Amino acid sequence: MAASSYAMQSILANPMIRISSGSRVNQFGVPALHMRRNVGLRVRSMAEEEQPSEPATPVTPPPSVEPKPQPVSAPSPKVSTKFSDVLAFSGPAPERINGRLAMIGFVAAMAVEVAKGQGVLEQISNGGIPWFLGTSVVLTLASLIPLFQGVSVESKSKGFMSSDAELWNGRFAMLGLIALAFTEYVKGSTLV
Repeated sequence: MAASSYAMQSILANPMIRISSGSRVNQFGVPALHMRRNVGLRVRSMAEEEQPSEPATPVTPPPSVEPKPQPVSAPSPKVSTKFSDVLAFSGPAPERINGRLAMIGFVAAMAVEVAKGQGVLEQISNGGIPWFLGTSVVLTLASLIPLFQGVSVESKSKGFMSSDAELWNGRFAMLGLIALAFTEYVKGSTLV
């Protein structure tokens, strides 16, 4: 009992601990105390009660002005430029290129459908194949050239326009393009 009251007194008397009473109440109806320490936690265990306690050493507060951390530039991971690695099933190119094509294809399909009233399958049969092939070649080359030079997509990824966001947008565009074509096929007419 004496050890617990000593511990409580030392906690309450320590100037490095802030105690604030919030509006929370514990299960006994007593306002809960929120304690936050500004120093690291130090745990000591005493196996026997006969051991003398160590005298409390005063803790000096940390300096109020902290030095600014210097940005550490992590070395970029090695990116393979081998053709078989870049175009492997789990490589950086296939899903990214397909996603980019799907994003452009979905927006173009919806724009033509709204402007001309043609469905996706009708757009493809009315001269859409050359546009699809041309766009595919240009986007594939534009995507592969940096990868073969060893530039990773993650190294160019910043903030809102991250590589993960591009992958997810591409996945949703692929699903959207398939859903658009399927819906128009089942419905028998254009979506809009």
